[in-house]
Amino acid sequence: MRRLYLQVYLAFLAILVLFAALTAALWHLRGPSPQDQQVLDGAAALVAERLPTGSRAEQERSLRALAAPLRLNLSLWSADGQALASVGERLPFPGRERDESGWMPARGGPVGFLRLPDGRWLVARQRHRRVEHAGLLALLALLAVAVAIGAYPVARRLTRRLERLRAGVEGLGAGDLHARVPVEGRDEVAVLATTFNRAADRIEALVGAQRTLLASASHELRSPLARIRVALELMGAERPDLRERVARDIAELDDLIAELLLASRLEAVEQVERSEEVDLLGLVAEEAARSSAEVAGQPVTVRGDARLLRRLVRNLLENAVRHGAPPVEAWVEADGSRARLRVCDRGPGVPDAERERIFAPFYRPSSRPPAEGGSGLGLALVRQIARRHGGEARCLEREGGGTCFEVELPALDTTP
Repeated sequence: MRRLYLQVYLAFLAILVLFAALTAALWHLRGPSPQDQQVLDGAAALVAERLPTGSRAEQERSLRALAAPLRLNLSLWSADGQALASVGERLPFPGRERDESGWMPARGGPVGFLRLPDGRWLVARQRHRRVEHAGLLALLALLAVAVAIGAYPVARRLTRRLERLRAGVEGLGAGDLHARVPVEGRDEVAVLATTFNRAADRIEALVGAQRTLLASASHELRSPLARIRVALELMGAERPDLRERVARDIAELDDLIAELLLASRLEAVEQVERSEEVDLLGLVAEEAARSSAEVAGQPVTVRGDARLLRRLVRNLLENAVRHGAPPVEAWVEADGSRARLRVCDRGPGVPDAERERIFAPFYRPSSRPPAEGGSGLGLALVRQIARRHGGEARCLEREGGGTCFEVELPALDTTP
């Protein structure tokens, strides 16, 4: 992942380095034009007439007379690099490799130099250089323009992406659960957009699931409540059978409320809070005794919440007894590091297209008679509990007809 602050920093740095490199290259590579060279050679001839080749004192007097009206620092060098005279700051020798007049960079600023006809070198620089020189101002202005032009696309692209992200957050906060933002690039802003989209998907799924759950629960609660209301109206007669029906309906309501609470609690956690070793085969045998189901298999130990695993097994067996047909059979076996529980019946089966949707809360398969009602929360809780234990629940077709529900859970290695 490319770091955003590095992109911005390197962009500015690259612009400045490029500008400095181009300026330096032009400064060093650009020499005097032919016309400038003719002017410099003419000036060298005129200066040579005023600088005698006599004693050092004579040359220094002539050099002072030349520097005074022009307000220059002047240094006179022999052809072999010997200092002959100097006025003001001593300026550097141009070098033996040079053979014509020009200018060169030096400490304190560039200097100009003239090669006199007799081989001597006169090096000159203005004494009081003006900082606000027009060339310097132009250079600074050009630098500012280059930085502004280079930085604008980077800053605008960044702010535009942040503006779209802000609009998406505001839309989601306003209640638009479909609000998403485009993911562009591979930097922190792109990661933030991906995280926002993932969170929005999760929020939309959770809100949708809660809406569906509440709508289905309210619908499912109407039937037992209506039966209780009718039964209570008829309680005036001596009808013991009505009292039994009311007791069953109340128990059904109690179970449904307990399942709603459990489903809500499981939705709020990523993994189980309690963990202990559980003999899966023994647990299945205990629950099968309550429903007259047949049990077979081998002992397998799993780790998890014993109460939740018991609810998982009980819901599978009760679903098979209520909506399937006998015999109801349960197998427990170990497959490497996985424990597999399978509960099968001889009922009408579940169509292929509905085997995944049957785990939805209160889902009613098309093959089930309307009078039997939906599947409630039983199978939805089976899948939630399995996933909270690191496993999975599936609906399979049984060979020879019927339905099988298979649950895989991580198994403990109990080999001595």
